Amino acid sequence: MMFLLLAACTGAPPASGLQLDSLGVVPEFALRDQTDVAVTRASLEGKVWVADFMFTSCPDICPTLSARLSSVAKKYVDEPRVRFVSFSVDPATDTPHVLSVYAARFGAVHPTWLFLTGETTEMKRVVVDGLKQVMDRAPAEGNQPETVLHGSRFVLVDAKSVIRAYPDPKEPGQVEAYLDLLLAEP
Repeated sequence: MMFLLLAACTGAPPASGLQLDSLGVVPEFALRDQTDVAVTRASLEGKVWVADFMFTSCPDICPTLSARLSSVAKKYVDEPRVRFVSFSVDPATDTPHVLSVYAARFGAVHPTWLFLTGETTEMKRVVVDGLKQVMDRAPAEGNQPETVLHGSRFVLVDAKSVIRAYPDPKEPGQVEAYLDLLLAEP
């Protein structure tokens, strides 16, 4: 498992250009969005989507990742084939109502941008086993409270639920370039 995580996080694509790969299929899932409506893998089929991982009480990287995804979402507001999906890695805290408040902070437009939660075991199955991202609790140490460890890469998924890339949100324009490449496929 560690090898897969490291392989997925090796950095930007080659300087010669971007490459979309077939990196696995997103597993079936049934989760709840910020409006407390069921969302399944099947309900996202036919759409290209960008996934990220967050929790609403995160003090550092989550707001940065959510702001980055918000800027990408604004560029594709008129593209009906695109969705954005934020998976909570702290589902015990992140109820649909809590996710709704968080989503509003970033101007998320439902249903274009979904914030998903569910039972912890189901979230881990989808996030860790399916999307190949970290999701684990880190115990409190010293003055630091308990936190949640999670992946900081986005996941690009095609209209058939196949993972195609792990764009680095810190690389300017990379998420958009991958998304444009995928949207240009026949």
